Amino acid sequence: MGVAYAQDLRDRVLAAYDRGMKTKETADLFQVSSSWARRVKQRRREAGETAPRPRGGATVIKIDLVDLSRLVKQRPDATIKELHALLGADCMESAVGLALKRLGLSFKKRRSTLQSKTGRT
Repeated sequence: MGVAYAQDLRDRVLAAYDRGMKTKETADLFQVSSSWARRVKQRRREAGETAPRPRGGATVIKIDLVDLSRLVKQRPDATIKELHALLGADCMESAVGLALKRLGLSFKKRRSTLQSKTGRT
């Protein structure tokens, strides 16, 4: 993922709009896309925001991490689907996977697999 444009660039784009420049001219001058320049102006007009918004990721965990780590200790070979059922949490199975990742715990993807017959290449 890329990073957000710097605040000084946003301020310069908005100042160019304030001086009466058109979107295409402003975008060409600052070497940004026309759609991004238009959205910066629109966000200032509609919400009064000029700073970049925070980026992605789940911030709220609906799973009790202590209970989850206890379950993993009791049943280390349980799949995410099984852990989700045991927890009885009101969330998706993927949230259990994210919680495991946050705890730094890994899980066994397959219960039993034979050792690979092929050698290293």
